[in-house]
Amino acid sequence: MSSPNAESVPATAPAAPEWFRPSAEVLQHAWVKDYDKVYKRSLEDPEGFWSDIAKELEWYKPWDKVHEWNYPFAKWFVGAKANIVHNALDRHLKTWRRNKLALIWEGESGESRTFSYYELSREVNRFASVLRSMGVKKGDRVTIYLPRIPELPIAMLACAKIGAPHSVVYGGFSVEALRDRILDAESKVLITADGGYMNGKVIKLKEIADEAVQKAPCVEIEIVVRRTGQPVPMEAGRDLWYHDLMSLPIASPRCETEQTDAEDPLFMLYTSGTTGKPKGILHTHGGYMVGTYITLKWIFDLKDTDTWWCAADPGWITGHSYIVYGPLLNGATSFIYEGAPTFPYPNRWWSMIERYGISVLYTAPTAIRGLMRFGEAWPGKHDLSSLRLLGSVGEPINPEAWRWYHRVIGRGRCPIMDTWWQTETGMIMITPLPCVALKPGSATRPFPGVEADVVDEKGNPVPANTDGFLVLKRPWPAMMRTIYKDPERYTQLYWNKVPGVYTTGDSARRDADGYIWVIGRMDDVIKVSGYRLGTAEVESALITHPAVAESAVIGKPHEVKGHAIKAFVVLRPGHAASDALVEELRAHVAHHLGPIAKPEEIAFLPALPKTRSGKIMRRLLKARELGQAEGDTSTLEE
Repeated sequence: MSSPNAESVPATAPAAPEWFRPSAEVLQHAWVKDYDKVYKRSLEDPEGFWSDIAKELEWYKPWDKVHEWNYPFAKWFVGAKANIVHNALDRHLKTWRRNKLALIWEGESGESRTFSYYELSREVNRFASVLRSMGVKKGDRVTIYLPRIPELPIAMLACAKIGAPHSVVYGGFSVEALRDRILDAESKVLITADGGYMNGKVIKLKEIADEAVQKAPCVEIEIVVRRTGQPVPMEAGRDLWYHDLMSLPIASPRCETEQTDAEDPLFMLYTSGTTGKPKGILHTHGGYMVGTYITLKWIFDLKDTDTWWCAADPGWITGHSYIVYGPLLNGATSFIYEGAPTFPYPNRWWSMIERYGISVLYTAPTAIRGLMRFGEAWPGKHDLSSLRLLGSVGEPINPEAWRWYHRVIGRGRCPIMDTWWQTETGMIMITPLPCVALKPGSATRPFPGVEADVVDEKGNPVPANTDGFLVLKRPWPAMMRTIYKDPERYTQLYWNKVPGVYTTGDSARRDADGYIWVIGRMDDVIKVSGYRLGTAEVESALITHPAVAESAVIGKPHEVKGHAIKAFVVLRPGHAASDALVEELRAHVAHHLGPIAKPEEIAFLPALPKTRSGKIMRRLLKARELGQAEGDTSTLEE
């Protein structure tokens, strides 16, 4: 790991800061009205701060100690007994929320289903009873491989209710990716479906699952949800239909919630890197529950009148934390959509926001940039006045995309909560609260209780507007506890690179106002003639050009400059690739960032390689460009 160079180009932030300050209406609605006061208290009295938040939830037995830190391993709410499902479902049944809508679901072909908290609890109890009848007990791992349908959160909650850690594998992963995750978790039960829908096509999940199970002999039972109705092979003695099981007497609507220790495993979620096998990120009931509950409540000012839409997939950490657990912990009404944002037309999202009265939308910059390609007419046809807050997640949002999102979707009145966090952190870590003034492209400040810094390789803070390593300097409740079955790898990957702190693997800079600008993965920083350039800032400059819909930038070895910049560009409809456009784009970047940032080469592509969660796979572009091994491509979107 090399030290960031203090000599760097100007930050992505404009020289004269472009401020978007909260309106009086936003401030009046906010749970937190004075960020500085709350943040100061959270660092001065962290145990009191997190204890007060935890007391907003219910515990079977209170904690003996808020926090225990045996570097680099943490325990939170030590000695407490809890179960996240008790707080997500059971406790709401004792209140008026019993009959409130918990989930609204719409399928890609337009059908819809709704569940009140009472109805959702009954479905979870019934499936939890089924799992128990099949011998699944506390501590057993269950792999879930489903499309974005209600049975996915139901299965997750049923596992958690009986204390069986779930391992959700995104319903689009390949045979090998599914097999590897099943084998590492040693799951005896796999929950899948006959298929799912995306962009009007059937994804043959059962076919993929069967092939994976042939190579994963630990699986004894395969439970299959009927979604598409297409015929699929069912192996006698192993495969069982979900709907058949749920119609049997074993599917009791009364199922006692397992009392788990606060540190008992809740789930593993596997992440991929450039090398090595996927990492099973382990999260636990107590701390994860507290972290996801309060971040959703404060960052998005969630109230009982809101209809919340996190447009991710439950198979990713964003979906775990902010589709399934966070909203239910807050007693919210959560919307889930099965399919693609542009199916059958580019107004699909905007029509659903209008129809269901969505008040808060949380999505990825990739989705925003993709929808920007179709112009303003599609969203302009719809009444989006129900929206009051917007959110961004997954990667740094380009300022140009931020402004479009704010102006066209938020109609100039919805603040954007630009959030930074990771599968490993479990909860949002760097983010504005609605009471905080915004700058397009900056994730602003750490969430209360989180201490973030930008440092050099020795752990020393770097000057303002200087690239450095983004680190976290103290434990937080929702943090990963370890890598499943590999604590040594956990220590080496996250805690040994910069002494004494959690190294995120991202580079960032802090501006003169203390706002943090996340540049991207450390691998996504290019050193050109001694200057460090983040791929994100070059990409941001490119998409301000009217011809460019999306871009990705890599560094290539250069005998004079050290590295040269190569850009890959996806054009907007109506624009054609040409040598003249290449020169125009190079000049455009030079105008925005200076001549040092001008791409040496520009290639035009019909689409960029992305993970299934929408992140651009720059390392894959680089490997292909340089003729190198592509590494783990299990997360690559087809």
